[in-house]
Amino acid sequence: MTDPIEHRQIAIIGAGFGGIGLAIKLREAGFGDLVVMERADDLGGTWQANTYPGCACDVPSHLYSYSFAPNPGWSRTYGRQPEILEYIRSVAVKHGVDRDIRYNCEVLEARWDEQEALWRLDTAGGPLTADFLLSATGVFAEAKYPVLPGLENFEGTTFHSLHWDHDYDLAGKNVAVIGTGASAVQFIPEIQPKVVFLTVFQRSAPWIMPRLDRRTSSATQRLLRSVPLVGKAIRGAWYVAIEGFGSVGFIDNRFRHPYEAIGKLQLRRQVRDPQLRRKLTPDYMIGCKRAIFADAYLPALGRPNVDVVTDGIAEVRARSIVTRAGVEIPVDAIIYGTGFEPLAAAYDRIIGSEGVSVGEVMRKQRQSYLGAALAGFPNFFLTLGPFGAAGNQSAIFMIESQITYIVEALRRVRAVGAGRIEVRREAQDAFVAEMERRSADTVWLTGGCQSYYTTPDGHNSGLYPNWSFEYRRRTATFDHASYEVSHL
Repeated sequence: MTDPIEHRQIAIIGAGFGGIGLAIKLREAGFGDLVVMERADDLGGTWQANTYPGCACDVPSHLYSYSFAPNPGWSRTYGRQPEILEYIRSVAVKHGVDRDIRYNCEVLEARWDEQEALWRLDTAGGPLTADFLLSATGVFAEAKYPVLPGLENFEGTTFHSLHWDHDYDLAGKNVAVIGTGASAVQFIPEIQPKVVFLTVFQRSAPWIMPRLDRRTSSATQRLLRSVPLVGKAIRGAWYVAIEGFGSVGFIDNRFRHPYEAIGKLQLRRQVRDPQLRRKLTPDYMIGCKRAIFADAYLPALGRPNVDVVTDGIAEVRARSIVTRAGVEIPVDAIIYGTGFEPLAAAYDRIIGSEGVSVGEVMRKQRQSYLGAALAGFPNFFLTLGPFGAAGNQSAIFMIESQITYIVEALRRVRAVGAGRIEVRREAQDAFVAEMERRSADTVWLTGGCQSYYTTPDGHNSGLYPNWSFEYRRRTATFDHASYEVSHL
């Protein structure tokens, strides 16, 4: 006789900001029968996975945190990886949801059972069924690697910033960094003093804005602890400042000029060599891809042991890289700073009522309803789904909006005694059409660059093309008329 399969009311995938926040707010709403499945051996999501030198957030700490769990003890303007990870841990422990997490419990497959109206999950920790499946896998979960001719012949060491090899000693090595995204901008200044020579392969120059990071004094921390309103005021000020960047993204790209002027001033101030400065001058509108806040990156590129190469890679050999200009560069190690795959691998393992996976649906067309629900996937919700992320606001603000919406949806199901809920296809189609229409003239599509903001066929890959406070308003209450709710 086989043991019965464990059943839970709610199963959550991922123990990052989204999963922890969902667990907290669901428990506060009276949903106690839940489990959080985490594939790693610790919580934290991207802040557990990314441990490269210099890893930090590019959103100020007071804004990059839960509104219901302010932290007056942030040590700097911008939180660094260890401190952010400790913050998430402390919030989980304080609210008691750390006991809901199962580590090393990767979801191998989640399939909707229409007859039983539940989700059947195969996990690394064993089988499980659940009435509701919530995905909080995030958008920076899988490393993206470039295709390089001859890479299989390379005899040195290679690794991605997401999987940093801390056992490899960079001292005395010739190192190549491929990519100049947000992660590379952070770790390049950290490794530059250690290596013999650093070659940075740049496809397109990022817009670099002043970061102005600084330590928070003990006096300020005491003030924040004793007068919480000060922390709320700081959070509000940062919210307004960052939200204003939406004027460039989706209002009118002519608003870019003041921001571009600041970026050009930063470049001129920190890079004296005219030839290098030309290489580092972006040839597209700011906001077309992610602008990066950094103070140490540009000076590091001007050091004598650094070269910025823009010719592209023709071939990788056993101990060198050959550029398209025919220059052979000795290399002991290759570090990929090439970002992340836009679709989480877990999406290919979540299979809905029509027998197709979330990943298949998304590759055909980026779609969702409010970034929180998906037609064809009953009793399923997600955080930071397509058109549920913002290019001009903290991801935590958007996640909290989605958490509110999802919890209210489950409250509604509980109140009416329903067993099945699914967003109406026509509601989702109308929402996607609205997003496509509003995206047509945005800087993401017209700014003259390629980035993960856009799909390979030139569409918005999932940014919300409107103000985040407008998104907060739309998700503040559950619009039950957009859903099919049925009793079993």
